[in-house]
Amino acid sequence: MSEKVISDYNGYDYKKKFWEDVDREYEDQADRMAIRKLLPKRMAKFADIGGGYGRLANEYIKRAHKVILFDYSKTELKQAEETFGDKIETRAGDIYELPFKDDELDGLMMVRVTHHLKHMDKALAELYRVLKPGGVAVIEVANKRTLPKMARFITGKSKVNPFDKKVANYKEISKDGFYNYHPKYVEELFDKTGFKIERVLSVSNFRSRGLKKVFKTNNLVKMEDSAQQLLAPIRFAPSIYYKLRKPEE
Repeated sequence: MSEKVISDYNGYDYKKKFWEDVDREYEDQADRMAIRKLLPKRMAKFADIGGGYGRLANEYIKRAHKVILFDYSKTELKQAEETFGDKIETRAGDIYELPFKDDELDGLMMVRVTHHLKHMDKALAELYRVLKPGGVAVIEVANKRTLPKMARFITGKSKVNPFDKKVANYKEISKDGFYNYHPKYVEELFDKTGFKIERVLSVSNFRSRGLKKVFKTNNLVKMEDSAQQLLAPIRFAPSIYYKLRKPEE
């Protein structure tokens, strides 16, 4: 395993333990809602980077002529193959050395991956390299600038300052590193890499056990639909989604 890869899910049933055994229906629906809004309707060649077992595959399979599911975990890729068969192609590898040619992809997506990235700049450079000019990348970023994190910092319950642009590493969550990013820091990286931001969405705005108990998942999903665009300017949600484009040459 590359020293730069943060999490190795080989041998771990992420599908069952993280998604099926825990109530994350709201989070799943919030992700899907954002993807439907941001991904192009038609693509020739598309890759889901860090797509695991293909949780979100049904949101893009019909949009692309060829779909590639990329992940480090062969365990998850095998699950994807068992579920989707020849509807997808799977490729295993290191996100810092993607197994794609320059300008190979018309579109790509990366969801729930950035919190594993110690070297965000290097990962973005690879995504930019494999995307063709004019292509679209939809990237979800784990946000350090959320209201709960602000409250914990102000009350002294956390030493992580959500207001500065320094990358937050929550080692109490994962000993290997669990990274959250300030939106301005990430947006500066996008610009430095060459990406142009076309649209931003605020996602999983109501991610809270308490809110789930009070409002129930169906109601939270309905609220989420309008909140994603409405709250995007303030960048307070746990997940910030970006629609990026690689400029035409």
